[in-house]
Amino acid sequence: MSNRIALSESDSKKLLIKYKIPTVTETVVNNAKEAQDIAEKKGFPVVLKGLGKKLLHKTERGLVHLNLTSKSAVLKAAEYIINEAGTDLEGILVQPQIEGKREFVAGFFRDKQFGPVVMFGLGGIFTEAISDVVFRLAPLNENDIADMISEIKSKKLLGDFRGEKAANLDTIKKVLFGISNIGMENPDVSEIDINPLIITPEGEVLAVDALVVKEPGLKHEGAPLTLKNEAIGYFFHPKSIAFVGASGEMGKWGHTLLTNVIGGKFEGDIYLVNPKGEDIAGRKVYKKIEDIEGDVDIVVVTIPAAYVMDLIPQFKRKGVKNMLLISSGFAEIGDEGRKLEEELIEKATEAGILLLGPNTMGICNPHIDLYCTGTHVRPKPGSTLLISQSGNMGNQLLAFAEQQDIGVRGFVGSGNEGMVTIEDLLSAAGEDRETKAIMLYVESVKKGRTFYEIAKEVGKKKPIVLLKGGESEIGNMAAASHTGAMTSDKKTFNAMCAQAGIVKVKQSMDMLDLAATFSSVPLPKGKRVAVMTLGGGWGVITADLCDEHGLDLPELSNELIEKIDGILPPYWSRSNPIDLVGENDNSLPVTVLEELAKWDGCDAIIHLGIMGKRLLASSLGKSIKYADASYDADFLDMVTQHIVDFEQSYVKHVVDLMERYNKPIIGVSLVSDKDDNTVYRVDGSEYKGVFFPTPERAVKSLSKMTEYSSYIGKQS
Repeated sequence: MSNRIALSESDSKKLLIKYKIPTVTETVVNNAKEAQDIAEKKGFPVVLKGLGKKLLHKTERGLVHLNLTSKSAVLKAAEYIINEAGTDLEGILVQPQIEGKREFVAGFFRDKQFGPVVMFGLGGIFTEAISDVVFRLAPLNENDIADMISEIKSKKLLGDFRGEKAANLDTIKKVLFGISNIGMENPDVSEIDINPLIITPEGEVLAVDALVVKEPGLKHEGAPLTLKNEAIGYFFHPKSIAFVGASGEMGKWGHTLLTNVIGGKFEGDIYLVNPKGEDIAGRKVYKKIEDIEGDVDIVVVTIPAAYVMDLIPQFKRKGVKNMLLISSGFAEIGDEGRKLEEELIEKATEAGILLLGPNTMGICNPHIDLYCTGTHVRPKPGSTLLISQSGNMGNQLLAFAEQQDIGVRGFVGSGNEGMVTIEDLLSAAGEDRETKAIMLYVESVKKGRTFYEIAKEVGKKKPIVLLKGGESEIGNMAAASHTGAMTSDKKTFNAMCAQAGIVKVKQSMDMLDLAATFSSVPLPKGKRVAVMTLGGGWGVITADLCDEHGLDLPELSNELIEKIDGILPPYWSRSNPIDLVGENDNSLPVTVLEELAKWDGCDAIIHLGIMGKRLLASSLGKSIKYADASYDADFLDMVTQHIVDFEQSYVKHVVDLMERYNKPIIGVSLVSDKDDNTVYRVDGSEYKGVFFPTPERAVKSLSKMTEYSSYIGKQS
């Protein structure tokens, strides 16, 4: 049975007034005669409303009567309200008629995952139809409120509008702060709905209608982490690993993981455990883990779920502290598996064993040549940490990192998160000095508010890029208010990401591209982009993409134009994008790019069509060799090699400019093939050359970097 209690409109507004939220003046009366007297005293026109805790949708029941201009109109309206509301009526509200063409909505609800949430957007009768609303988790700060106001599509209505003055933004801020404070200081308040929040012709902001719902005994989200970051770190720095369920049969997990670790040249001790005791891969096999002479830092378990519980006392006697549980057959299969998993976690906790999994695809740390994952991919050491709730997605990330030469700090598949959760892993990543960027694939979070609080702190130090799987619009709560009806799992999650500074992407390729850029180029200080292109068409497309993704293309300064006049032919574009007019002189892009890097009028550079010529030259050489025997084959090979040498030196030039001017420079290759990387390393530099195959990927990546840079700027 629900404990929900809806306050009357009058009582709701009394609570708002207590928190300095401006409301329309009103009087509660008990009968039609009193309504006439108060209306005459206030002055016409007036509004009459039925008042009562059960009268939640007054307009639909005909209990709101607007613009009443006489005593007879008031009498008629009051009598209608009394008859229609019946025993639900607790009184009649008499209010002055507030003029204003602009109606907004502000509200509050408690999300089952993330706790208190504030809403703001377009109100009135179009609230749910148009759904122009934004959300932020409470408590709000100045930046949160500024973002909420700027993000609604109808924000122009807050300015001067058709002869009416701009809305008083300070008052709107007070309203949102007030709602936030109510939610934080009154744990039994489950919903607040102010609709409409009217903007008068003079710009005054008033709450005309309000609903507050209380729900005593609400459970509140947010749980402290129970695991220490250094404990999780032990998984990534073992000196010895034991495989329980080691197998000599190709295709079995006990063989795949074992051969991956050995093949990756892990230098620590490796122990094999199998009750049969037969040699595997020419190595000694122990029948029980207790038979191992040396210490065991991590045990990798691949045996069937039904037998895992029996290992706990053995591990305790051996002094094992860390279990990587690959085995499936637990919570992911239903209630029976969930019960088994809960019992296992309880026993492991009692034994002092930290359990990662079950149903995980493994871990890797390239810095110590540890590759213990389901697929044999081995990216190079780097600074990007990959955390995934999906084994398949995680291995895709690792494979792309290896293919495109993106350095990896580590990888962990969180599996069912029976003990170690995504929140624990994110917290540990925030404290790891070697991790510079974090890539998350998330399908759900167990401790929503805790996840938010951790992400907000970690995001101030290093970028978090998140791809969400399983997003749904069907999570609407049964709510009395517009605010409750407007929310969804997706909207609340997106609000949480924006507020915590999480860079949320929609596609796996976007995530992979950001793994390349965040780990390879400096963070832009703003969103002004200079574009240099070998051909005009690409420049036009890139300019359109920049506009679409919120990047600015500043006009070139007169001084810069004068400098480039001395470099390029007189028919160059003399504007941004800079068209190199298809010139084949390789010194031109080198010189122009340096002038753009020096220019304080841009924060980032995208250059198109400089890399990739070697492929065209190679194809051209093959055609000439076949078609025209008068050309010396060595000469044609020398031409191709000359372009290869230029491209190598050009990458070094790009990296050198980023080091000197601390500005991201992102390339788009003219053409590319399977042997081309996204990332090109330069010895001795923390930065790397980044070249995408399309302008779309370059612009989207840079846009997301500026989004994060803007967030960081607001925190200082």
